[in-house]
Amino acid sequence: MTGGDIRLIVAALAGILLAVLLIVRGRLHPFLGLLCGAFAVGALAGLPLSETAKAVQKGVGDIVGGTGLVVALGLSLGAMLHLSGAAASLASGALRMTGVKAAPWATLGIAIIIGLPLFFETGLVLLLPIVMAAAAAMPEEEDQDYAKLRLIMPALAGLGVVHALVPPHPGPLLAVEALGANLGLTMLYGIAIAIPIAIIAGPVLAKVVGRGVKLTTPVLLDHPFEIAPPRHLVSLFIVLLPVVLIATGELGKLVPSLKDNTLLMAASNPVLALLVTNLIALPLLFGRRLSEAAIQDAVWFETMGAAGAILLAIGAGGALKQVLVTAGLSDLLARLVLMYSISPLLLGWLVAVGIRLAAGSATVATITAVGIMPGVVMWSDVSPELVVLAIGAGSVFFSHVNDPGFWLVKGYVGTSTADTFRTWSMLETVISVAGLAMVIGLSYFV
Repeated sequence: MTGGDIRLIVAALAGILLAVLLIVRGRLHPFLGLLCGAFAVGALAGLPLSETAKAVQKGVGDIVGGTGLVVALGLSLGAMLHLSGAAASLASGALRMTGVKAAPWATLGIAIIIGLPLFFETGLVLLLPIVMAAAAAMPEEEDQDYAKLRLIMPALAGLGVVHALVPPHPGPLLAVEALGANLGLTMLYGIAIAIPIAIIAGPVLAKVVGRGVKLTTPVLLDHPFEIAPPRHLVSLFIVLLPVVLIATGELGKLVPSLKDNTLLMAASNPVLALLVTNLIALPLLFGRRLSEAAIQDAVWFETMGAAGAILLAIGAGGALKQVLVTAGLSDLLARLVLMYSISPLLLGWLVAVGIRLAAGSATVATITAVGIMPGVVMWSDVSPELVVLAIGAGSVFFSHVNDPGFWLVKGYVGTSTADTFRTWSMLETVISVAGLAMVIGLSYFV
């Protein structure tokens, strides 16, 4: 390694550390903290200020212009499912069909299905009241809090694994685009490993860590509208439609006679798939009440309130990523992989883990990691789809106090800070480590 290489590594670490300190200690919003970190990396790496500014603008534009549309459309679909009562009705109906013994497994399955088109935060707000009601209806046990956790943790695990590993969630989708991976194969591999990982991190882990955890009254939110929820099949159709559209389009590309079919090519585009789902969901979920101004305002108010903070944070994460790439960190890592025979899967996971622990956000960790990995993927024979999954697994490692999701789970579940580490942080770590292990195992077969 040359002196310039060492300077670049020091600049990258110092810039990321500055962003973390500004966010955690200075209480700045991640948008400002990450932008400051990006400019610090450029200055310390010796980039001219004008070049750093151009990299920041490009990084923000690339992320918001691509993944930002998926974020907005995904949040609007989540708001519709929430306000119409569709997701709640679907979940409660499924739980009623299962017995007491099968309830944790039913909760896990519901969380995976509902979590496919929804962000983690939205899925948590939708599912937790239903899970709590189901837990309260279960037969009395000596440790009622333990009984509740046996339902709550599978729900968290189901939401967590699809958020980390399965497109069209923003992190995995961005990684697919940045690394040139096949979207259909990434979805297939992601779902294949997400199910066993969720079982380990949910029902199995709950039995290990759940006893002795005490729950207080959680903070639960609900919508103010009295709307008759749609039928279960309609709700399930809306939830699965974007995934089916994308998967159908990608599978169609594998059939020679359908490879150039315009409709199938369009269906595989996540933005178009989510847009079509939004347009179909509005009349199916709200019926005649769709014309009410209060309903329309509520859908878009809930969407934009969440979208603003998320888009700013991931945009600034894209800026930091682009400055690191412009400074040459991606090329440096590619050289190190070739020189020292480091597994690209392990490297992608470790980079994502480092950013996750430092910055807190899983999406920012993914954005930063994929930004510096294309050179590594290009010069190695590893499957880019597996690199996407390895980075996604690393991006959820050990949620702690600088992760907004940590406090969200603490408030909604009703655990103390120590017990949130014991349950939620441990659950995320199991997803991350098991994810890496399964991705490495899968690499021997694909």
